[in-house]
Amino acid sequence: MAPTFRPFSGPALRRAAQLTLLAALATSACLSAQAQGTAAAPIKVGIALDVSGPFAGPGAEARDGFALAIKQLGSKLGGQPAQFIQTDMAGSPDQAKQLVDRYVQREKIDLFTGPIASNVALAVAPTLFAAKVPYLSSNAGPSQLAGAQCNAYFFGTAYQNDQFHEAAGQFAADQKFGRMVLIAPNYPAGKDSLTGFKRKFKGQVADEIFTKVGQIDYATELAQLRAAKPDAVYFFLPGAMGINFIKQFVGAGLSKDITLVTSGFSADEDVITAVGEPMLGLFNTTHWAHDLDNAANKAFVAAFRKEYAGRTPSLYAAQAFDAIMAMDAAVKAAGGKVSDKDALIKALAKAQYPSVRGNFRYANNHYPVQNFYLRTVGKNAEGRVTNKTIRTVLENYGDAYSAQCGLK
Repeated sequence: MAPTFRPFSGPALRRAAQLTLLAALATSACLSAQAQGTAAAPIKVGIALDVSGPFAGPGAEARDGFALAIKQLGSKLGGQPAQFIQTDMAGSPDQAKQLVDRYVQREKIDLFTGPIASNVALAVAPTLFAAKVPYLSSNAGPSQLAGAQCNAYFFGTAYQNDQFHEAAGQFAADQKFGRMVLIAPNYPAGKDSLTGFKRKFKGQVADEIFTKVGQIDYATELAQLRAAKPDAVYFFLPGAMGINFIKQFVGAGLSKDITLVTSGFSADEDVITAVGEPMLGLFNTTHWAHDLDNAANKAFVAAFRKEYAGRTPSLYAAQAFDAIMAMDAAVKAAGGKVSDKDALIKALAKAQYPSVRGNFRYANNHYPVQNFYLRTVGKNAEGRVTNKTIRTVLENYGDAYSAQCGLK
C-alpha cells in the first residue's frame, strides 16, 4: 500500500516554517561570511613609537608626523584600508624586540616603520627580515645595515647616519677650523656620527668624548672643553640631551670663544622651542628644512602648522610623514598586493612620491642619495627664533658604504 501524504497543519506547520526561516538565516550568514572572507583584509602597518624614554622628544615629533600622513590618506595605503598599529617602545632594544616579535607573529604586519634610535633598529631588524616585512626606517640609519649586512627589506628612508655628520665635517673644513672637540652619546648612531664627521673634517680632532645615552648633566664635559680650548665643538646629542648641553654650554660662557656646530637633530624646531635665544648663531646641517622651496614641503609645513596649533615641524616629523607617503606610493604601484613581496620591494626602491625633502633616489643599499644643507639659527621677520637655510653643502650625496652592499 502506498504511503499516505499528510500535509502539515497546526503546530507542525508552524514548526516547519520556523525550520525554513532558520535555514534561510544560516544560509545568509554563511554567504555573508564567505563574502567577508573574500574581501581584502586591511593592510597592517606596525609603527614603533618612542614617546617615553631617552628619545621621547623626537619620538613625539615623529608620532605627529605619522598621524598627519595617516589622516591625509584617510587611514588607507594605495587606496586600500590600512590598520596602523602604534606602540611605545620607549627607546629600549629589548622591549622593542619583544613588541616587534608580537607584531610579526600575532598581528601579521605587512610593513613596519620607526623607531628613533639605531640600537633599537638593529635589535628589531632581524625579526622583520626573517619574516620578509619591509622596514622603512623613518629616522635611524645605522652603518651596519648600509654595507655588507644590507638587506633588501630595509629602506633607510631618511638618511644613512654618517651622511648628516659628513655634511657638518665638510662645513667645518670649509670654515678652516683648526682644532675641534667632538661629542656624541655612546651608542651606534653616536659612533657613526663622529666617524662621518671625521671623514670630511681636515683639521685636528683634539678630543672625542662619548657620553651616556640620556645624559642631561654635562659639567664634566664642559670642564674638558674649557681645558682643551678648541676653535669649535661638534656635538651630536639628540632630544633632551642636546637641549641640556646647549643651555649649559652657553650658561658656562663657553660660547664666547668656541663655535658650536651640530646636525639638525640637535638644532631643529623642537630643540629651539625648548632652548630659545641661547641657540642663536648655531650652525647645523640637515637633509630637510621647513623653509625648503618645493611644493610638497610647503604643503606639509602648512598642514602641520594647521593641525598642531601653529607649531613648526621638526625633521623627525617630516621624516615620519615621508615614510607613510612612501608606503602609500609603493602599495599603489604594486597594485595593492602587499603579499607580492618582490613587487612591493621594487616599488619601494623607485621612491616615486613627492618627498618633502625634494627629489632623491636610493642607492643600491636602499639608503638615499640626496642633498644636505647648512642652516643657522636666527630670528625671522616676526622675531621668532628659528632655522634659516643658507646653502647646499653636499649635493646628490650618497653614503660611504654602498659599494660594500651586495644588492644590485
